[in-house]
Amino acid sequence: MSKYTEISFTSDDGLRLSARDYAAGVRADAAPGHVAAAHLPAHLPVLCLHGLTRNAADFDEFAPRIAALGRRVLALDVRGRGRSAHDPDPDNYHPEVYANDVETVMAGLGIERAVFVGTSMGGLITLTLAARNIERIAAAVLNDIGPVISARGLARIAGYVGKTVRPATWIEAAGFVKDINRCAFPDNPDSEWDKWARRAFAPGDEGRLTARYDPNIAIAFQDGKLRPTSLAARKAFRALTSQRPTLLVRGALSDLVEAPQADWMRRAALSIEYVEVPNVGHAPMLTEPAAFEAIVRFLAKVD
Repeated sequence: MSKYTEISFTSDDGLRLSARDYAAGVRADAAPGHVAAAHLPAHLPVLCLHGLTRNAADFDEFAPRIAALGRRVLALDVRGRGRSAHDPDPDNYHPEVYANDVETVMAGLGIERAVFVGTSMGGLITLTLAARNIERIAAAVLNDIGPVISARGLARIAGYVGKTVRPATWIEAAGFVKDINRCAFPDNPDSEWDKWARRAFAPGDEGRLTARYDPNIAIAFQDGKLRPTSLAARKAFRALTSQRPTLLVRGALSDLVEAPQADWMRRAALSIEYVEVPNVGHAPMLTEPAAFEAIVRFLAKVD
């Protein structure tokens, strides 16, 4: 039995988009050996937004554990990723368009406000929504992202995003995923890389696997449309953190949000909560004990 329901919706410009819907449940202990969670009634839902080349499957372990705390969880496939359709116009791979898609799915499901969990690009979408309609955001978790980021991490991402890779086997796919991510996850066993490969690739034609994202997303990245270094992004960050509870999660090995960027954010938003995930880089999966326990504590303070 599936632990989620796949739902589809249509964007304002007619693109078919997809999301995973995890129903709220009740469980007294969400993380045996870590945080003993009290029974929680159905609270505001949690809306999860993934990173640049990723998809909703990144939350396939995090989402059900949060749902078990009594919150509905939605994990969206941003356009061009996962089961969502590729956009014929690469100019639409832009945070403003993504934020509009988020508002469309929320309106379609009758969700007025949600707790946002944004990983990397997902955090940029959250900041974009904060600038245009902060009433949609009840609280936010920014996962290894903010309005200031490191050129070192950007250069690493630029080295692989949009590159066409067609592995012949799952072993080959796991090797590719390991090569570009092991600097951030040095403790991952081979079984974890296989799991990541199956999130990142799908069976394709000619016996080859194909990436679960449109290579044209690289155009927006190369044009700087996804780089949160503008004054507008900093203003959105200050608006979000001053008006809504916000938790910043940082991987201790992150090359995108390094210590100077994290320090800037903590000085710019004195009320922000902060957790650092040891021996993990960009971006934590949020199932790590330090990250998950911090998020559980954070959610306990949000209606």
